[in-house]
Amino acid sequence: MHLYWSELVTLIATPFEHIALIWGIVPLYFGWLLNESTSARANYRTALQTGFSFLWAGAQWLYPYLVKHGPHEGRLEVHGMLPVNLAVTGLVIVLGLIALVSGLRKRFPRYGRFLGHTRFANYFMITIYPMQAHWLPWTWLRLETIAVFAVPVWLVMYLALMPLRK
Repeated sequence: MHLYWSELVTLIATPFEHIALIWGIVPLYFGWLLNESTSARANYRTALQTGFSFLWAGAQWLYPYLVKHGPHEGRLEVHGMLPVNLAVTGLVIVLGLIALVSGLRKRFPRYGRFLGHTRFANYFMITIYPMQAHWLPWTWLRLETIAVFAVPVWLVMYLALMPLRK
């Protein structure tokens, strides 16, 4: 268990050790705290929160691949991105767009109501952030760590922030 604990600390601490990552991670923490203070039920407001968090994370992960070719011209060049990073970024952006549109339209797609449950989503965005931002490599140990601590972290956040909820 000590190995998992040290990996979790590494995943959480790494973005704060690099100035370039702070601008991407702080809004995710703020979104997580905001989400924890709202209703546990999926609704259109929480879908908007999910959409924003996912799109913010996806944009932060793509930003290093935006190459300027002139004063007014830029192009996204993802050929140097690892396949796992590209797949996760694409999935996060697509889910973020669907959640944002669902929140704006006030209508979830069929089987898409899960997009309104933002609490768990922000935990995953925060913990995979240093791997997606290429500061830490993807490993099975890190994925296991994220899974092992998902429920305990959610429970601690749920209980700690219960007084803020109505």
